[in-house]
Amino acid sequence: MIEEKLKERTLTPQEVRTILRTDNKEIVELCKKADIRPRKNEKGHTYFSYDEVKSLRKVQARVNGVVSNPIAPKVPATVGSSTSMSSSTAIKNILSSLQELETKLSDRISKVIDEKLEGMDDVVVELIRCKTDNETLKQKIVDLNKEVYQLKNELNSYRPVGLGFYKKKEVYVWE
Repeated sequence: MIEEKLKERTLTPQEVRTILRTDNKEIVELCKKADIRPRKNEKGHTYFSYDEVKSLRKVQARVNGVVSNPIAPKVPATVGSSTSMSSSTAIKNILSSLQELETKLSDRISKVIDEKLEGMDDVVVELIRCKTDNETLKQKIVDLNKEVYQLKNELNSYRPVGLGFYKKKEVYVWE
């Protein structure tokens, strides 16, 4: 009777994520591998049956290389090389898993950083171009200020004589 209730029990995607300790993307991949199609209720909400989640857990264990039973079986302590050999292989497996995890993590981080910095090259080039344009315009302003000063001096060298005539006053240049 308990098994019938478990079979009838439906689980939401949130509960499945919690049970499998994973995200929606991996659940979709597991569903593809286990050939399970999530069903929808009358309201359009997705749900899974208990048996489907058990199948997903088995597929996840197979994919991740982890035993599906969360409680490890107790191995009797025997004296001999088989115990030390199995523990050393377990340690090697753990170390290789950690190295794999480290590699995947560093690859993901570098990928994210590359994506974030992808447009920065264009920004730096544009910034350099704007800076050189700014320097060029500053130099033009200096040159134009010199020209304005010279033209004002030239204009001030003319004095009105009368009847709309002007006479140029001699400007002495000190050398």
